[in-house]
Amino acid sequence: MTLSEPIKILQIVVEGNTGSTGTIAEAIGVLAMNQGWESYIAYGRYPRASKSNLIKIGNNIDLILHGIKTRLFDRHGYASKKATKALILKIDSIKPDIIHLHHLHGYYINIKLLFDYLLRSNVPIVWTFHDCWSFTGHCAYFDYIGCEKWKTECNRCPQKKEYPASFLFDRSRENYYNKKDLFNSVPNLTIVTVSNWLEELVKCSFLKRNKIITIHNGIDINVFKQKNNKEETKALYNVQKKFLILGVASPWCKRKGLSEIIEMSKYLKSDEVIILVGLNKRQIERLPNNIVGLLKTENKQELVDLYSAADVFINPTLEDNFPTTNIEALACGTPVITYNTGGSPEAISSQTGIVVEKSSIKGLLNAIEKIKISDAKQLENSCRERAIEKYSKDKQFLKYFELYLNLLNKK
Repeated sequence: MTLSEPIKILQIVVEGNTGSTGTIAEAIGVLAMNQGWESYIAYGRYPRASKSNLIKIGNNIDLILHGIKTRLFDRHGYASKKATKALILKIDSIKPDIIHLHHLHGYYINIKLLFDYLLRSNVPIVWTFHDCWSFTGHCAYFDYIGCEKWKTECNRCPQKKEYPASFLFDRSRENYYNKKDLFNSVPNLTIVTVSNWLEELVKCSFLKRNKIITIHNGIDINVFKQKNNKEETKALYNVQKKFLILGVASPWCKRKGLSEIIEMSKYLKSDEVIILVGLNKRQIERLPNNIVGLLKTENKQELVDLYSAADVFINPTLEDNFPTTNIEALACGTPVITYNTGGSPEAISSQTGIVVEKSSIKGLLNAIEKIKISDAKQLENSCRERAIEKYSKDKQFLKYFELYLNLLNKK
């Protein structure tokens, strides 16, 4: 790089400007370009229009073959060889000054080929952890079953059939040591966790000797903001004059607390109703009468309307890192009730929500009652103020640029 050339950043992420991690990568890319940098995003699937230069990794056949290798042989991250070799050639042609990794699971990249290349490249590497997959032999989360094998040696994985599921072999021990060797092979690696909770876990893992910092996720507070159409939105979903409890996830599953919400719905009062966003059609068909189910939406304004119309946002997640939905709700002036799970409580304060012990249906109901009798306007203002102060993407993601520049100066 000469003084006249712009700095080039290349990010690798499973989704192209969609989903939580794809949206984060896009926002970082936009900020890079605002700084006069060139931004490249290599992605596995689901692209939307991007302001960065998008690079597709592999194709549908690669995805299917990677899925087969995962399902049968428990070797997630070890397929997609041709796709990864093509990506490496593309990276070589771009010659990025910083490489920023996000999720490397998701059936799209070969971690052995990638890390062998990163070791040779001598480029500063930033790796944002959005879950725990990078330091386990199989799973992305282990909190739900209380497994601590990842601290010493994964083997006989109790979650073999959970994502990324293997229905035949269990190679969790082999994967554990492969990852340990691979991910510690790159000396110029900085790990970024998006919650304090995850940082503490990484410091207990085989990656503890790397530099580890926390940068909480950020959102666009100019998009996610209060709207004054509460009654119109409630009327749209036929929940007028109801105390509206909102939940958003994608996908809704056991880990995200769908069964907890359904159980809680049995005890709601007649003036209370739940709307859940992100369900599939089969789940919607099975809902009780006091839960309105909606499919996943990529329409941010639709989400903003729902966040703004809700009287409380509920997140009974049983395993999680730092849910973006919590801070989206806060930005729209909606208080949050969440289980004391992972990094989920880090988003809220005593003025903006309530933390409930995991799997306490009674705790959820009591928290709803407390929110219900609180000063709604004061809660709304406190939530919005916290989002602006702590979770604006412009503030949060600029912290990555401080890190990038520090790494480049050291180089």
